[in-house]
Order: sequence, then structure tokens, then C-alpha cells
Amino acid sequence: MRRKENKVLRAEGDDRLKGTRYDWLRNPATIDPEDRRAFAALRHSELKTARAWALKETAMNLYTYVYERPARKHFQWWYGWAVRSRLTPMKEVASMLKRRFANVITYLKHRITNATSESINAKIQWVKYTARGFRNKQNFINAIYFHCGGLDLAPANH
Repeated sequence: MRRKENKVLRAEGDDRLKGTRYDWLRNPATIDPEDRRAFAALRHSELKTARAWALKETAMNLYTYVYERPARKHFQWWYGWAVRSRLTPMKEVASMLKRRFANVITYLKHRITNATSESINAKIQWVKYTARGFRNKQNFINAIYFHCGGLDLAPANH
């Protein structure tokens, strides 16, 4: 959103969005007080980027809910706002979240992600890459156990 709007504004001679890419991506709680004032002026402007940012930050609040019913109510309110926003990228994100909302609810109930399995898979891929091939499958399996098994190989003091 910011990239397109910046291109249009710069063609008109307006450099307000120049150099602000990472400001829109930062966590608002971690912004320095001096930067916060400059960013607040942009946030409260009539820019499409400011509306998209507000939608994004409000959508992130969905993940703070613990119970399903308030989360559904918040999402329905946010979805209506996103669809009426006249911002095509935000409409697409809203429809994608609506299609996958059952998965969001599952996360809110259990707070489990696949990050651990992805980490193990990354280690396995690293083992495979660094070995440049194995003589047989058993050697590959042994290498996976060695690197991912969490073995304590330090010599024991008796």
C-alpha cells in the first residue's frame, strides 16, 4: 500500500512517505518518543497507508483474545471495516482471514504453532546440505539423530 501511494505522492511533489517504510512495520510500543511524534502526524493523516496501518494493528489485536466468542465478535467488526475500507489489499487479506478463521480460532484455543517442527525440519535440511549426500538412508538417519537428538556429548566427570 505504502509503495504505491508513495509513487503517486512523489509524482505530485509530496515526499511525506519517503523513508517511512520501516516506521509502518515497527511495533508501536517500541517507537522512540521523538519518532512517535513524527509518525503520529502520518498516522492521523488522510493517507491510504495510514488507514491500512490502522486496519493491520487492529487485526493484530485479534491474537490477544483467549475466548472464542469475543474473538469472533472482534473479527466480524474488523472484517466489516476492512471490506468497507476501499483498500483492495486489505479486502484481500480480510477475505483470506475469513476463509481461514477456523484455524485462527484453533490457535486462540490451544496457542500451539508448527514453529518447533519447522525448526527441526530446517536442521534436517542443513544436515542434508552440509553432508552433500549420504551413502545410504541409515547414515542420513544417524546424522539426523546426532544433530537433532539433543545428546549431551560432554565427557562425564567420575
